Amino acid sequence: QEVNMAKRGVIIVAGGSGSRMQSALPKQFLMLGGMPVVARTINTFSEALPGAEIVVVLPKEHIALWENLRARFDVARHRIVAGGKERFHSVKSGLAALSEGVRTIAVHDAVRPLASKKLIIRLVLATEKHDAVIPVVAPADSYRSVEGDDSKIIDRSTLRMVQTPQLFRAEALRKAYEQEYSESFTDDASVVEAAGYKVALEEGERENFKITTPLDITLARAIITAEGEM
Repeated sequence: QEVNMAKRGVIIVAGGSGSRMQSALPKQFLMLGGMPVVARTINTFSEALPGAEIVVVLPKEHIALWENLRARFDVARHRIVAGGKERFHSVKSGLAALSEGVRTIAVHDAVRPLASKKLIIRLVLATEKHDAVIPVVAPADSYRSVEGDDSKIIDRSTLRMVQTPQLFRAEALRKAYEQEYSESFTDDASVVEAAGYKVALEEGERENFKITTPLDITLARAIITAEGEM
């Protein structure tokens, strides 16, 4: 499918410290398929959306490390900006770095390096009809809700796991980020929803998981090896 290439913007948020990974290196810099996780993420967006403006938001203390690291790999063109205290402030910082001419904006977790180009293009196309589009997958597990010592089963058919990239019409996202920060903002869709916009759901991908633990990086490496063999 051809995507109309009218100015796309991409904000890749790389905020993790690596604490759950039990690794000295933040998880966005761990090696995956011969390059750092964040490099793989950047390149996927660059290939899916040629000519898109890509901004990578990093904690201030990781910028020098990434500049040093990226020089050693073949990474698509991108700008680097320092993030803020919460994800909200980091995305806001990324927004400010995109040019005014950008028409649609994708916001993506750096540590979801297995999102496919097909998924990215599908979500971009959906923004032609919607202000906000997010990928979701139905849970495979059963869930229980816990209150004190009691727990009860939840009807999982009503649940969806939310992923990124979350795609927005630029004016909706910019307007939403003029709001004051609230603790109820868990992702970009919740910020946009609080500003009065409707969020549309698109089918996500099971492989598009977030790398947060040592098991996740092992799984991601196994998937990439299997893809290479196919």
